[in-house]
Amino acid sequence: MSLNIEMEVKNDVLCIRLDGELDHHSADELRRHATEAIEKHRIRHIVLNLEQLSFMDSSGLGVILGRYKQIKQQHGEMVVCAISPAIQRLFDMSGLFKIIRLEPTEEFALERLGVA
Repeated sequence: MSLNIEMEVKNDVLCIRLDGELDHHSADELRRHATEAIEKHRIRHIVLNLEQLSFMDSSGLGVILGRYKQIKQQHGEMVVCAISPAIQRLFDMSGLFKIIRLEPTEEFALERLGVA
């Protein structure tokens, strides 16, 4: 299965919705698309909606961490939302929730960033 990447810009927030599997095959594509959008639209924050993400490996964690660092340089924030229990366990084990906030829905995440 592949990865479907949907991106939407709301003010200075990039909403990224992932559907499918984020692994070493699809990580480069996500990295490229997200970096281009961040630079083109002068993005300050990212909302990462993982509701439809069925699988993620360490390559996916690496891409997410890389975009987090890119956003931190803009003094922005990354928020993850609508995460499945399996993907949440991966985030917990990796320690990403120590630096990335989790919200239950995309709407809550946008509200937290002052966009909704």
